[in-house]
Amino acid sequence: MSEVPTTTAAPPPASVEAFRDRLAQVSGQLPRRLQQCADYLAEHSDRIALSTVAQIAKGAGVPPSAVMRFCQVLGFSGFAELQRLFRSAMPVGLPDYATRLANLKAGPRGAPAALVAEFVDAGRQSLEALALNLSETTLEQAVGRLATARVIHLAGLRRSFPVVAYLAYVFEKLDVAAQLHAGTGGVSARAAMRPGDVLLVVSFAPYSAETLALAQSARDIGLPVVALTDRRDSPLSRLADTVLTVTEVDFGAFRSLSATIALALSLAVATAARRET
Repeated sequence: MSEVPTTTAAPPPASVEAFRDRLAQVSGQLPRRLQQCADYLAEHSDRIALSTVAQIAKGAGVPPSAVMRFCQVLGFSGFAELQRLFRSAMPVGLPDYATRLANLKAGPRGAPAALVAEFVDAGRQSLEALALNLSETTLEQAVGRLATARVIHLAGLRRSFPVVAYLAYVFEKLDVAAQLHAGTGGVSARAAMRPGDVLLVVSFAPYSAETLALAQSARDIGLPVVALTDRRDSPLSRLADTVLTVTEVDFGAFRSLSATIALALSLAVATAARRET
């Protein structure tokens, strides 16, 4: 097997997508330790923006110097330049809740009845966008995977938790075996996942590290993963077999779950109906 040269004259990738393309080009041509870096970052590129060299090296099972050398092979001056690329691509987060509330109070739309009207309108727009953009093929694939599962594992934290909690309730009422992974007390319950099960995971930016870790665990043991997320290029998209995207229109930087709940409920009902046929 030929190895890549120890230096490269190629300019560094200018985008995250270009980085992934460069990674695919050199994969399989690298010395062992550099290949370990490539394999790890291909699976965990969502960690580049917020991890240290030492953390990446530990995850890949290599010394930090190998990570630095790997970055240089791809055209970067070092890990810092690679990290800047990924940080620049991170979605701009919403302001904290105190700031959102202060901004809303500063405007003319703070009366309770006006707030109801605004949130109803944001929900309407979200639902219309879901109906317009939903892929029927992907939805069928998701229902097919869930309908044949021995147990459906449900995972989603923070803003996503109401979605999976409601799904657990609906599946219980529909007599579909499901387990909610709530993370209470720091217990992940990942050991409960068995062959024949499916993981249904929900996460939106900023993505929960615990949720991503559970999705990775399911993938590692060969379980299908169905994801509800906000972007096709979210970290969940690289871990899931089937990805359904849903975008919530916000009002005053507050986002409801109108479209997400509608999609989740549709999945649950369709899954139960498919299992009965």
